[in-house]
Amino acid sequence: MTAHARPLADWLAAASDEELLHLFTERRVRADVGWHDFFDAAEALLDPASIAKALPSLTRPEATALLRAAAGEDAGAERDALTARALLRPDGTPPAPVTAALSGRTAPPQTTAVSAPAAPADLAAHAAERAFTTVSILADLLLVARDSPFALLAGGTVSAGEKRQLSEKGLPIEVIDPLLAIAVDARLAVIDGRRLRTSTTAEQWLRSSAPERWSVLATAFRDALPRGVRSTDGGWIAPADWPHAHPWDPAWPERSRALLHAATLLGVLAEGGTEPVWSIPLRKGEPADPTELARLLPAEVDKIFLQNDLTAIAPGPLAPALDVRLRAVAARESAAQASSYRFTTESIARAFGAGESAESILEFLGQISLTGIPQPLSYLVAQTAQRHGLVRVSTDDETGRTRIESTDPHLIEAMAIDQSLRPLALTKHVDSLTTRVGRDTVYWALTDARYPATLVGADGRALVSERHPAAPAEADATSSSDLLPLVARLRSQQGPDADAAWLDRELEAAVRARAVLRVTVGMPDGSTRELLLEATGLGGGRLRGRDRAADVERTLPVSSIRAASVVSP
Repeated sequence: MTAHARPLADWLAAASDEELLHLFTERRVRADVGWHDFFDAAEALLDPASIAKALPSLTRPEATALLRAAAGEDAGAERDALTARALLRPDGTPPAPVTAALSGRTAPPQTTAVSAPAAPADLAAHAAERAFTTVSILADLLLVARDSPFALLAGGTVSAGEKRQLSEKGLPIEVIDPLLAIAVDARLAVIDGRRLRTSTTAEQWLRSSAPERWSVLATAFRDALPRGVRSTDGGWIAPADWPHAHPWDPAWPERSRALLHAATLLGVLAEGGTEPVWSIPLRKGEPADPTELARLLPAEVDKIFLQNDLTAIAPGPLAPALDVRLRAVAARESAAQASSYRFTTESIARAFGAGESAESILEFLGQISLTGIPQPLSYLVAQTAQRHGLVRVSTDDETGRTRIESTDPHLIEAMAIDQSLRPLALTKHVDSLTTRVGRDTVYWALTDARYPATLVGADGRALVSERHPAAPAEADATSSSDLLPLVARLRSQQGPDADAAWLDRELEAAVRARAVLRVTVGMPDGSTRELLLEATGLGGGRLRGRDRAADVERTLPVSSIRAASVVSP
């Protein structure tokens, strides 16, 4: 038990719940920490390891102010913020453990830049082009992740195997991790264990226009910036000062480079650290305004050319909502501004499995085609529709097993001997196949094996199954509400006599350490007496120890002890 923990414990006990939640959140206290009372909390917060973990999160002004306070000067405007993080006492002085932790730390460089210079027209045009490319690539990544979530490494980056597959699809692997980090900040994607999945929010974003997509990403990027980069008005400080925003964080140089790279990818910054006009509202903490950006973006088209070779050509960037639906029916082959798509049996069958019908597909294509619907495409849709549903997958109400049925006995025979379906352990039952494997798993296994499978409900109607349902958009990972039970637990141990509780803890710590105590004892006549005791035991409301002066064992009622302090060796 350290003496400097007592003032902090008193401050914690007097603080409001909101102040405690803010402190615990900023100091990254775990909700399941084993603190019993405010004395435990004070000791833990002043532990050298806890302070060492708190210092890197300080901004440049906070770090400068804390050094001034340690030197006996006034912390100035940052005093309240440092006090709220338990790095300064209410009187503006740092506790001894904080002062010790500052040993050897130097003052960070002063602010040098006011704001980024305005980007000239050519650099602004390049920034707009990058923003459009970034939005398009991220949309491609999310569409891939929607069908097949990405495997992540321990550090949260996409695995090398996934990147190779994405590269084969024409996506630049060098920007995959930065773009997916932007998507997570915008809550378009969520990390679920070691997988990255799209969120329900992504579905609406994918169907929005390019300027709207950019606004969501740029706003989320701004709002997710670390404290040291944010300005007091809710925007950001000059980009030239970002590398010095958290001077005591050893990981910050790399982090700041990543943030500047992301800002460049989003077109928020242009070459040379210059600022396009559409970034000004964001920098000032205002809502995004993509009007000027939209003027430099290529115009979206809402029509395509359908060709006899079962391909479709968009003469420009296809409107996102149309692009998303078209890619549910066809596979995109090129990702240039004039995109091309190819219709295949598999792509049409996939659309049927997602709830489309021959009529809905042809109606959609007829609405957006400049060349009508070629006969080969009509034939492909009709032929696929005839085969779709030949294999019906359902759950047997009596046995609970999955049943596979088909009007084509040849398909039943083929599935029964198909080696790729061996893990399903299919068994013959009359004219069908059954298995203990779940219905949805069986359906997707048959689909992967290219059988025309359809999920069927108890009423005999076809069902739509999502292989990887969109995840709910996550709230902030470190929610202060998670710490409410901790605050309640500490409050429950908050007694009316803090002095007595503190004395008990000091005596317990002294006994554990076999320390020598200077004890002030109240005598029956109202006087006091000081004793030097080597603490040996505490129990039953009594302190036991050897009197150093008289060399005798003494037992003192704790209720008679007025004060106790450890004597330095």
